[in-house]
Amino acid sequence: MDSISKARRNLDDARTILREKANKEEGYYQDAKYVRMAGRTAYAGVLMALNDVLGLKRNDRKDVDWYGQQLLLLNKDVLSAFRTTYQVLHLSMIYDGLQDAVIVEIGLKRADSIIDWVEQRSTAAA
Repeated sequence: MDSISKARRNLDDARTILREKANKEEGYYQDAKYVRMAGRTAYAGVLMALNDVLGLKRNDRKDVDWYGQQLLLLNKDVLSAFRTTYQVLHLSMIYDGLQDAVIVEIGLKRADSIIDWVEQRSTAAA
């Protein structure tokens, strides 16, 4: 459960970075540096939660396809949410510095849904 609270804290930290540093104006973030930072922080939280449910240790690194294969076996809805978080948080925010606040929020909401699923699954298994 500790990984769940850390994952949630990462998402909260990402939202704080966006709110306090990225300078949102008229639906767009003005500073891509902080958008990238928020994307890294949020995506790390998603992976932290997924690693917990998939039985990986903290420093185990797998590629995105591995996560996709594992989630395909567990829950196709979570797989869809993961694909969205990968596209938005990892590719668009981290690499491209995506500045559209609506799309960023979609990625963060999908990340929340993944962490919620991991928490429910962990609670049910306990």
